[in-house]
Amino acid sequence: MSNLSKRSTVYFDPAIHNALKLKAASTDSSVSELIDEAVRLFMREDNEDLRAVKQRASEPEISYEALLASLEADGKI
Repeated sequence: MSNLSKRSTVYFDPAIHNALKLKAASTDSSVSELIDEAVRLFMREDNEDLRAVKQRASEPEISYEALLASLEADGKI
């Protein structure tokens, strides 16, 4: 935890907190390290999603109704 510099209070369901403590003990980590890694992964996924949306921004849009009609015309639904 030496590289972590900010402190926050986070409230968990007691069962989730217990699971975190057990995971921390079994992986020789702290609960804080587990939460920090989980948040980093969550933010990395968001960043990847935003990049994918940006890359597809120039694709033509189709309404849901038009998509359903196209699937129906192709015999897929």
